[in-house]
Amino acid sequence: MKNILVTGADGFIGSHLVEQLLAQGHRVTALSMYNSFNYWGWLEAIPDHANLSIVSGDVRDPHFCRTIARDQECIFHLAALIAIPYSYDAPASYVDTNVTGTLNMCKAALDAGVGRFIHTSTSEVYGTAQYVPIDEKHPLQPQSPYSASKIGADAMAMSFFNAFDLPLTIARPFNTYGPRQSARAVIPTIIGQIASGETRIKLGDVTPTRDFNYVTDTCRGFIALAECDTAVGKTVNIGSNFEISVGDTLSLIRELMGSDVEFVHDSARDRPGKSEVFRLWCDNGLIRELTGFEPEVDIRTGLQRTIDWFVNPTNLAKYKTAIYNV
Repeated sequence: MKNILVTGADGFIGSHLVEQLLAQGHRVTALSMYNSFNYWGWLEAIPDHANLSIVSGDVRDPHFCRTIARDQECIFHLAALIAIPYSYDAPASYVDTNVTGTLNMCKAALDAGVGRFIHTSTSEVYGTAQYVPIDEKHPLQPQSPYSASKIGADAMAMSFFNAFDLPLTIARPFNTYGPRQSARAVIPTIIGQIASGETRIKLGDVTPTRDFNYVTDTCRGFIALAECDTAVGKTVNIGSNFEISVGDTLSLIRELMGSDVEFVHDSARDRPGKSEVFRLWCDNGLIRELTGFEPEVDIRTGLQRTIDWFVNPTNLAKYKTAIYNV
């Protein structure tokens, strides 16, 4: 049993990671973004647990970060602003949270003597693939303010390994999906609208390809890296080594839901031309070599599990399916 801190625990991936850590018997401190409603995001979906402590705060405050890092043996740092369209309108917010927040958490972890620090990156830092599959040596391309902020955050995190010997690993997951995912992402957008009875669904460009990963596999990858001493000081992809177009993914969703919904292109949902990432395909050879990690959930099974969760009226009611989320 370890004392583990998860920042961004109130989010999609973070809440699933908390569940897996609790199932393994760890004591988890889960950070939820402070708000005056005492609302804990997706942590609200996790039943009370003797080993779970939920705290509210903000990684942009260095004093707060020092407080929550005390007595922790491992930190999974997932707290971030992640919506790409909103980053076009509010780029400074992404620098504050993603870069400065990472700086604050790394310094707090260093001062507290934390034994392992897992920093969360994103495949968006690669931009459109220059070659496939994409390994960790692929050039970084800031094609959106979001990806630029994550490149900065990754560099800040790695500097703490190089300069101060913080035992750190950068986990770089490719496109994660599953229950609780934000409606800003394409898979829950489509499932939610079909489940709500829409017959014509507006979409942006569906030609880009992605390496989709079911959320439990992504979390297993995080934990495997935290348990691997040889991963310290490395940046490691988490992905499936399987490429599928957005359009084919949507067609599979339509098939699984038994729907004849029509997909309609909406140019307002397209990214700016030079900002679109047209191809992502993960080379997961390094994480397999380091940890033996293999994804367990194929795309068809994962989509069916996601659909089953979203069509539950209680879950669907949490989403405003008629609104385009940025």
